[in-house]
Amino acid sequence: MHNRPLGPFTVTAIGLGCMNLSHAYGTPPSPEQGERVLLAALDAGVTLFDTAALYGFGANERLVGRVLKPHRSKFTLCSKGGMAGVAGDDGVTRRVIDGRPETIRRNCEDSLRHLQADVIDLYYLHRWDKKVPIEESVGEMARLVEQGKVRTLGLSEVSAATLRKAHAVHPITAVQNEYSLWTRNPEIAMLQACRELGIAFVAFSPVGRGFLCDAVHDVATLESKDIRRTMPRFDADNHARNLKLLPAYKALAQEAGCTRAQLALAWLLQQAPFIIPIPGTTSVEHLHEDLAAADVALSPSLVQRVEALINQQTVAGNRYSEQANREVDAETF
Repeated sequence: MHNRPLGPFTVTAIGLGCMNLSHAYGTPPSPEQGERVLLAALDAGVTLFDTAALYGFGANERLVGRVLKPHRSKFTLCSKGGMAGVAGDDGVTRRVIDGRPETIRRNCEDSLRHLQADVIDLYYLHRWDKKVPIEESVGEMARLVEQGKVRTLGLSEVSAATLRKAHAVHPITAVQNEYSLWTRNPEIAMLQACRELGIAFVAFSPVGRGFLCDAVHDVATLESKDIRRTMPRFDADNHARNLKLLPAYKALAQEAGCTRAQLALAWLLQQAPFIIPIPGTTSVEHLHEDLAAADVALSPSLVQRVEALINQQTVAGNRYSEQANREVDAETF
């Protein structure tokens, strides 16, 4: 396996995003299938596993904890707080962004219990709560480091300016933002900030939520609870326009001698040595396909052509709805 630095850790160049084993894309797989994927990743040499308090409202952390606890010394464990499920007065659990120090501490302690872990290697602020100064949220996270509950800190879905403010309070090890051929926002300022500050960039949704591996042919087939139904790029008109990009993209993958998912991941890996993609999957077969992308070398000519084909000008639709856009802090074109 190829490795990359992640703060004080050395991890595989491609990690595993565990979210969709419990969350987000309709009905999740059975716990038994989730266990098969996690153990297959471990057997394949993956040393970076990423989860969060939000995913399945704790179910994903409990799955990761139960399955991987016996192998804890073999991998770097990442989780996130500051956004979690909270039960309302009506008994319904809903996603809540809350960056108050007391909430972050409670989220972390809940995660440690769910994960059956003594310490979390990399603990992210899942969203910056704009009602709370970033310095306050990160200050509490720094106290978690001091107390040995977490080893290093990260931020997710933030801008370069917010990263610099947080980094002044406590060293930030990693930023986890969306980045792929069809989501190029980190190129505005974040990648340069990470380069200057020596911070790793962990890319989530590196295959465009399935689009870049041609997994979504008809959005009408998506389950009602699939989060892609709320994303403008997957509404009927935009999706129809975006599908027209795929034949040429498929031809470029064939030219490179790889699959479409591997082309997307190999492109990311060649952008900078501090970028670590974390694709998610519910399939052991797709897991091995993703990991093989680390061995794919793309020519400068092919990189130039794929970037010209799929980018912020050629993709139709925003990545999030207006409401979801208000909840994130990342730069936009």
